[in-house]
Amino acid sequence: MQLKVKNFILILILLFGSLNSFSQEITAMDFQQKMNEKFSDPNRSPLSEKDRNEFRNLNFFEIDSSFIVEAHFLRTPAEAPFKMQTTTDRLPIYVKYAEIYFSLQKKNFKLNVFQNQELISDKEYYNYLFLPFTDLTNGETTYSGGRYLDLRIPEGDSILLDFNKAYNPYCAYNSNFSCPKVPAENDLKIAISAGVKF
Repeated sequence: MQLKVKNFILILILLFGSLNSFSQEITAMDFQQKMNEKFSDPNRSPLSEKDRNEFRNLNFFEIDSSFIVEAHFLRTPAEAPFKMQTTTDRLPIYVKYAEIYFSLQKKNFKLNVFQNQELISDKEYYNYLFLPFTDLTNGETTYSGGRYLDLRIPEGDSILLDFNKAYNPYCAYNSNFSCPKVPAENDLKIAISAGVKF
């Protein structure tokens, strides 16, 4: 009887794990669909009219649940505002909001996450966080200047990072855009083969 109970519990654990992985993949698939819709929309697309008319789909890595990680979220409340460097002379004001610690492929990493000081007064983006990063795919399969992740302030001290939602800055597609440059401390010595390719 005990053996049957143990087997049943094991099946539930495996089933829950599979469903959780599947739900995350659905989320990433939804992200891909929304990105393609945005790039096709003349009111939201970063593409020039010529490029947009030729656009079919963005190129994505296959969705990989191993690039979905739970990270420790460490708030850094004493940080001073600073001017973030961009691809133009624009200097938006950001604050380092937190440090994020996580493990990936048996290695430990830390990334800094930032908050745009203009957006905190916007009721839609008041809890928006900006996570720019570079990794070993840059200049090979992804944009040489790195990629971004959009996050929201978590309620506790953990946050889910889904690198399947990593995307290229708009200036990768159109030089008319001004994009924040990835700070040097956010360089990952690992290939993040997830998200949008270039």
